[in-house]
Amino acid sequence: MDVREAVYKRRALRALDTRPVPKAVVDEMVEAMRLSPSCNNNQPWRVIVAREPGPLEAIKASLNRGNSWASRAPLIMAVCARLDDDCKLPDRRDYFLFSTGLAVGEMLLRATELGLIAHPIGGYDALAIKERLGVPEDHVLIALVICGYPGTDTSLLSEKQLAAERERPARRPVGENFFDGHWGRPWA
Repeated sequence: MDVREAVYKRRALRALDTRPVPKAVVDEMVEAMRLSPSCNNNQPWRVIVAREPGPLEAIKASLNRGNSWASRAPLIMAVCARLDDDCKLPDRRDYFLFSTGLAVGEMLLRATELGLIAHPIGGYDALAIKERLGVPEDHVLIALVICGYPGTDTSLLSEKQLAAERERPARRPVGENFFDGHWGRPWA
């Protein structure tokens, strides 16, 4: 699979199979993040890879109701970073979130190539997860990435989620997000 194919194939699907993701496959995902670019190569991301019952249950117990589908996941990555671990420029460009997002994006593409669903979410009790998993107070739990092989059990999905499984949700027209040389001049 080439990068273009991975970009087009990647979807934030929710119907997961519960079979474990082999460590060798997880290692490939970790390596994709490890090699990701960051400001001055600071690599601010810190990731807890939860595959064992204890850490997985600690995370799953903190999911909000809309993410109950993630309770089937055999693998969850808790993605954290700290402001002081990356570039901080005087005009408030604090790169730790950007650099970490790049690393997650690269991992999402590699996971897609490996035949996995890797679905980032923000609906969880971050403070509870941080406490249960020992994340230092000065780190931000930016996202959970719910990972697993595609499955067929849709019993935990809402009608809206089922619709998103069947068809990729609509994207904004290019001209709403991309501008040609000047803010507000739509990219054509």
